[in-house]
This record gives sequence, structure tokens and C-alpha cells, in this order.
Amino acid sequence: MNSKADMPNKITADEIKVEVVDKDTGKTYIRKLPINYLETSNFLRLSAEDSQGKPSSLVFYTEQGVLGLRDMTGGGPDTHRCEDHRE
Repeated sequence: MNSKADMPNKITADEIKVEVVDKDTGKTYIRKLPINYLETSNFLRLSAEDSQGKPSSLVFYTEQGVLGLRDMTGGGPDTHRCEDHRE
């Protein structure tokens, strides 16, 4: 996949692999974690269970996702997206 056109619309996984480099030793550690992964053009969501077994998610929004949320909740500009829009 070399261009944006080659990127899938959605990426999902039931497990992720985390690679970290310890800042003191420089040693690399790799761990497989049972975390659900969902990535779209608007956000990246990591979902798993907390220590009590309840669902928990962490969401990172792209700039496009933040603008979309702002627009959907009334925080966007009061202008039409189409220049020739008529009311």
C-alpha cells in the first residue's frame, strides 16, 4: 500500500502487538495484548475490559474526526459546504 487510495476504509483486530524500547536499557520488549483495535479515517479506538471485567475504550480522533464531531454538535461554522446551496 503506497498511496492513500490503497488504504482500507477500516482496519480491525481482536489482538494488538505492542513494541516498546526501555529508556534505561535500550532493550526492546514485544507483548501481544487482548485489545480490540478499530481504525477509520475519523478515529482509532482501543477496547478491552478493565480490572473489574467491565468494557473500557480509549479513542483517539483524527483532525477530520474532530471537525466532524464539532460540526455534528453545532460547533462548526454557520456556512454551507456547497457554494451553490440554496435555502
